[in-house]
Amino acid sequence: MPERRTVALVTLGCARNEVDSEELAGRLEADGWQLVEDAAEADVAVVNTCGFVEAAKKDSVDALLEANDLKDHGRTQAVVAVGCMAERYGKELAEALPEADGVLGFDDYADISDRLQTILSGGIHASHTPRDRRKLLPISPAERQESAAAVALPGHGPADLPQGVAPASGPRAPLRRRLDGSPVASVKLASGCDRRCSFCAIPSFRGSFISRRPSDVLNETRWLAEEGVKEIMLVSENNTSYGKDLGDIRLLESLLPELAEVDGIERVRVSYLQPAEMRPGLIDVLTSTPKVVPYFDLSFQHSAPDVLRAMRRFGDTDRFLELLDTIRSKAPEAGVRSNFIVGFPGESEADLAELERFLNGARLDAIGVFGYSDEEGTEAATYENKLDEDVVAERLARVSRLAEELVSQRAEERLGETVRVLVESVDEEEGVYGRAAHQAPETDGQVLLTSGEGLSVGRMVEAKVVGTEGVDLVAEPLTGSLACSEEAGR
Repeated sequence: MPERRTVALVTLGCARNEVDSEELAGRLEADGWQLVEDAAEADVAVVNTCGFVEAAKKDSVDALLEANDLKDHGRTQAVVAVGCMAERYGKELAEALPEADGVLGFDDYADISDRLQTILSGGIHASHTPRDRRKLLPISPAERQESAAAVALPGHGPADLPQGVAPASGPRAPLRRRLDGSPVASVKLASGCDRRCSFCAIPSFRGSFISRRPSDVLNETRWLAEEGVKEIMLVSENNTSYGKDLGDIRLLESLLPELAEVDGIERVRVSYLQPAEMRPGLIDVLTSTPKVVPYFDLSFQHSAPDVLRAMRRFGDTDRFLELLDTIRSKAPEAGVRSNFIVGFPGESEADLAELERFLNGARLDAIGVFGYSDEEGTEAATYENKLDEDVVAERLARVSRLAEELVSQRAEERLGETVRVLVESVDEEEGVYGRAAHQAPETDGQVLLTSGEGLSVGRMVEAKVVGTEGVDLVAEPLTGSLACSEEAGR
């Protein structure tokens, strides 16, 4: 009997890419490939690249070159690029990086097994010519669902794997295979974006906004719960637009309570929210629904009106602070995070001071700060009033220092709070770590528990915050909470 072909998936970038990698893994396993964790042990190393900003592109290229080195030392015979960078640059990437044996776009995902077999056999699959994926779907959101079947939408895979792969009982298996044993998993709510932010190229290679059907989101969540997942995080380029192409812009408000009722799911988290699209009803659901955490990943980007208009965005410092006041009036413990761009073309000292005024008043739990750089194909790249690189660097350092100080202060405000911690790692030497409701995976800090007796990965425990380490918290499990956690885990 011939030895099974082996493949390793190396994932870079955001949670959306992680979902896409698990869909690719599901397709490959269903077609007879053996999935391995170590690229050195794989016949083919598939690198799921990120094409968002220059630093992410560099990381993707480095990962491809590192995988290519394995061809001289390990089992690896081929290295293949997929993901956003591969989709965005196609032939250009293939020509610039001959170390990659293949550069596959989103349209290749449905036939990923055949593509890899061709490459592994020494054949060549022509890299695609990039195109503006916004033009693949109708301009009117109401007309998009009818055309969706003809467009590649990573993470929107069919509800069933081929016959024999789905479990004998329970929810239908989605076209997905988990690549780790984490108690948290992302679920794709939608793809693409209709916003036209002047600094962002994502819509051009991810396409126009299109929602997944609620039944598919629910089915996948039920399957993940059977796989041992305790927390799901809903991801897309813009979750606040969910349902607009399905005839109901408030669809998220009705879907969230249904997801929270799925047996085994202890926590539902929503990411990627647009401040200009926040609705009172959505805030109410996010702050009052059991198991739906009051967590607000709000894409502010800046707060000075002139800079926001140049970014093709809306709002200002006072309106943003009013939004945060509304949220905290309903859930004082709510977690809020955001990202900001400094040094945007035309940004004045007064604009920067306005951003600092917002940051000082916002009490954010986590802050990401990025220095502006041109992104190919964006409107902002054509702007004339660019700031010198050293000015951008100085402003980046200045706001980053402020952000670090402010998130540390916000963490200190939580001293004495009781938090519900999802345990994610247990190590005799390093201790027991998890995340509270206000902390999303990998981006918002973590909680170190002072005692881990009786705890294991995936358990929930009530704990009192007794210390801070920057953005991170130190918490002491409450008496009786370990027993409750044990019971909840059964």
